[in-house]
Amino acid sequence: MELTEQEFLNKITIHKGIIHKVSRIYFEDAADREDLVQEIILQLWKSVKSFNGKSQFSSWMYRVALNTAIVFFKKEKRKPDNYKMPEHVQLAQEDYSDEKEQQLKAFYKAVHELNKIEKALIFQFIEGFSGEEIAKNLGMSPVNVRVKLNRTKKKLKEIIKKQSHGF
Repeated sequence: MELTEQEFLNKITIHKGIIHKVSRIYFEDAADREDLVQEIILQLWKSVKSFNGKSQFSSWMYRVALNTAIVFFKKEKRKPDNYKMPEHVQLAQEDYSDEKEQQLKAFYKAVHELNKIEKALIFQFIEGFSGEEIAKNLGMSPVNVRVKLNRTKKKLKEIIKKQSHGF
């Protein structure tokens, strides 16, 4: 399935929340998050020809974004690529109320204490993916996903509990 540049940009704009959520899960620092957003967009652009239309664009985008984030997170030094992105690619920041923003900060602070697989699991869970979809996206068995997801949720609750009690 071949997408034109404009079709690609439209789909990225529609699903921009995916990119921002993935970047926020993996990095606290705004500059690092922005670097990751740009890297995800670049990887999506480079690999858009691999999108065959057998799944929804957003599902394919999740896989590319998560894989990019995991690789990007592992890198000690980020080397700029000479691949040119279209200049008019801009993603607007999502608007949140102050209360919601504070809750999100607390949640993301807790998520930063998870390992990279736990982060990917919890992200896909809160996005409403089924166990089978998560398993497929991460190359795990559905049983393994259920076990790891339950452990991750329990771990996340404990981290949040410690944060709220100031331990």
